Amino acid sequence: MKSIEKLQNLIPLGYLFLVVMGILKESVYFYQLKINILKYSTIMDILISPIADLTANPLILFFIILFLLLITLILLLIYNYRSKNWVKKKFNLNDNEPSTDIIKSKLKKAFLLAVSTGILSFFLGIGLGGGKNMAQKIKNNKLEYKQKLTFNTGETENIFLIDANSAYYFYLIAKSKSIKIAPIGAIKTIELEN
Repeated sequence: MKSIEKLQNLIPLGYLFLVVMGILKESVYFYQLKINILKYSTIMDILISPIADLTANPLILFFIILFLLLITLILLLIYNYRSKNWVKKKFNLNDNEPSTDIIKSKLKKAFLLAVSTGILSFFLGIGLGGGKNMAQKIKNNKLEYKQKLTFNTGETENIFLIDANSAYYFYLIAKSKSIKIAPIGAIKTIELEN
C-alpha cells in the first residue's frame, strides 16, 4: 500500500518534469528561429507538448522505452551483485553485508538521476538540433515548399510549414527568409503533401 501511495505522489512530479522539458525543448527550438514560442502557446499546447514529442515518431517512443528498460536492467544487475567490492565502493557501503534497504534507496536515487538526465538530454538535444537544422535550411534556402495554404479570403500560397500549435501556424513562403505566423482562424485549409 505504501508503494502505491509513493507512486501516486511521484506521477504528478514526473509529469511536471516532462512539461518543463517540453517547454525547454520548444523554447530552445524556436529561439534559434527568433520566435518567443511562449507568446504564441496556449496552456494546452504546453501540457501536451512532451507527450506529442514522445509519440511524434514510433522510433522515439521505442528508444525511450528501451532506455528505461536498459537502466532498470543495469540497476537490477548492480542489486544482484551488491556483495561485490566494486558495488560497495561505488555506493559507499561498508564491508559488512550491505543492507538491502540502503542499496534499494541508493539505486532508486541512481535510477531517478539517470532517467532525468537522459530525458533532459533527449529534449534539449531535439530542441538544439532541430532548431539549428531548421535555421540552417532557412538560411541556405534548402526548403521544399510543398504545402498549400488557403486563407479565408481565398488567396493561396505555397509554403513550408515549420510547425503548428492549437492557435497558430508557423510557415515560410517561397523566396522569403521571414517566418510568418498566422492564426488558425485566418486559414481556411492547409494541403499537406505525403
